[in-house]
Amino acid sequence: MKNIKVLGPGCAKCKTTYNNVIEALKQTGIEAEVIKIEDIEEMMKYNILTTPVLIIDGEIKVKGRVADVNEIKLLLT
Repeated sequence: MKNIKVLGPGCAKCKTTYNNVIEALKQTGIEAEVIKIEDIEEMMKYNILTTPVLIIDGEIKVKGRVADVNEIKLLLT
């Protein structure tokens, strides 16, 4: 099972990224644990400056922009 984290303070872009992850998982049937991290101190541990950030299995895949559903599906495979 994949581990996915969406980092962001709760802005519209961060929520859109989270929703796109959920939709991509639905469309692919891939099982994953999805964690939304909104705590600034927790986000600082990842040494990132721009949000939203999409992390899949411990690897930063997208940062500073919204990944669309199709892009996320490609990153999951």
